[in-house]
This record gives sequence, C-alpha cells and structure tokens, in this order.
Amino acid sequence: MLTKFFMRLVLPVFFVFSTLISCNKDDKLEDEIARINTDIEVERFDRLFATVSSESLSSLKASYPFMFSEKYSDTFWLDKRADTLQVQLFGEVHKSFSDFEDVELEIEDLFNHLKYYFSEFRSPRIITVTNDVDYRNRVIVTDTIAVIALDAYLGSNHEFYGAIPRYQRNDLKKEQIVVDLATKYSEKLIFQPKRKSLLDEMIYFGKQLYFKDVVIPFKSEAERIGYSESELDWARANEDYIWRYFVEHELLYSTDSKLPSRFINPAPFTKFYLEEIDTGSPGRLGQYIGWQIVRAYMNNNDVSLRDMIAKDPMEIFNKSKFKPRR
Repeated sequence: MLTKFFMRLVLPVFFVFSTLISCNKDDKLEDEIARINTDIEVERFDRLFATVSSESLSSLKASYPFMFSEKYSDTFWLDKRADTLQVQLFGEVHKSFSDFEDVELEIEDLFNHLKYYFSEFRSPRIITVTNDVDYRNRVIVTDTIAVIALDAYLGSNHEFYGAIPRYQRNDLKKEQIVVDLATKYSEKLIFQPKRKSLLDEMIYFGKQLYFKDVVIPFKSEAERIGYSESELDWARANEDYIWRYFVEHELLYSTDSKLPSRFINPAPFTKFYLEEIDTGSPGRLGQYIGWQIVRAYMNNNDVSLRDMIAKDPMEIFNKSKFKPRR
C-alpha cells in the first residue's frame, strides 16, 4: 500500500520535473539558434515589374536576367505589365503584402535553424514575384535564389482562387510561405532511393515533416502538415484505427501504384473506401502516420537530424518502436 501511495505521489512530480527540464533545454537551444542572427533583404521584384516602363525595362532585365526569357521581346513584357488582369493581380498583391516584415522575420528564423543544423547552408537571395496564380509552383528554391510567388498567398477565400478545389486552396495564405520554403529545403536535403512500397512513401514524408518540426518550430503542427486544427485533431483521435487499417490490410509493404493517391498525395479526404470514415477524414493520412513513426524513431534513438534524413526507411521503421495513440 505504501509503495503504491508513494508511486502515485512521486510519478506526477517526476513527470512535471522531466517536462520542465526538457522545456529548459529547448529554450536554451532556441536561444543559441537565434544568436546566429541571419539578416536577409527581400527583393520585391513583383513591385519593380508592376511599375516598369520602356525606359527602365533594360535596367530591370540587367538586374534580373533569369526572370526574363530571351525568346520574348521587350514589347511582350511591357504588354504583360499593362494587361488588365495583371494590373489587378499587382493591386491585390500590394494590398496583402504592403508590409512583408512579419514573413521576413519568419524566413530569417528558418534560415537560422538551417544554418545551425547544416553548417554549409548559405542564405539565398529572396525574390518575390507574381506568377499568374500558378499555385502548384508557388515557391522555387535553388542554391542561390528562392523565388516566392505572392499571388499564391492572398488568402484561402480570395476571389482569384474560386476554381481551385478547397483542399488545395487552404494553404494559399501568408502563414504558409515559410512552411512551403521549409518543404522545398527538405526536398533538397532528404535523400531516399526510389520509393517502392507505401511504407517507403510514409517514411519519406515523415522525414519531411520531422525536418519541419526542427527548422520551423515556431509554426504550429497543423501548419507544418497543412491541416486545419480540426483535421489534425481527427488524425490524432483516429491514429490507432488508421494504423490497424494499414496493418490488417497488409498495405505497408505493398507496391500497389494506387496507394499513394489514396493515402499520400494531396486529396480532399483519405480513401479507406469506407463511407463513414472517408467523408470525415483529411487527406494524406499516410504522411501523418509516417510523421509519427519518424518522431518515435528520433525519440528512441540518439540520431542527429542530418543522419536521420539519410537513413533507410526500413531501419527507421524497425527501430522506431512506433505505437499509435489510443
């Protein structure tokens, strides 16, 4: 009886103490990362092009030669700038992004984290553009340049996005810019051979999401995966069911080419082919479970972020000791 009483008394205290120690470590780490103090200057090419004239075009082309395809004449670019729809686009971008400071600070925070974990990282030029609402290519990253199409971040309910499916336009908002940048850097840094099985796909995207846990900890978990808070709550509440479905239907090691479209790729819901489940579920639940597997692996193994992103997916799965929430 005394032992049970002692355990009931001590365990909660131990848990609180451990949590406080963990939070203190996290705070110290974030303070150290913040001292890297990256300073960037966002180049507003969108504004420069919106006001370009026949007299200033040659100067703009000289400063940004990679933004002007040589197969088009100066007349083409001047006509494009003066096009009625383009003028409307420039106006909407200016209204939403007259002040870019909050986004700039988040990008600097991302770059601080990238420099801390990948010492070879060098901050690129950040250039903002409009891109005819090409939301599938809203961020482009190279070793020296990051291009952000601001007309793809005007807000999920903006009139320009009326023809875009709801599940795709949910992320077309200012808050997702730094998340999309982090995703692009994860794609550049994460190496995984050709993905064959559903588990391979799950682990690959789990690596991406864990990467974002580390490099943009200031964004919410829902923002990192591109869910609403209610969609993330649904995934958490049904984690055990999702996992049992994968196991009982022997999907983890399956190479069926239809599985990514059901469980990995962007979609309005995940296709379990069960009406009572499908309609309430968010898409990409295979990515979500892969995220939890990689988190379990990192919690149970002493591995750096750099080493983890190069690990074989089967090694990650086998050493994760993953157990879904119940």
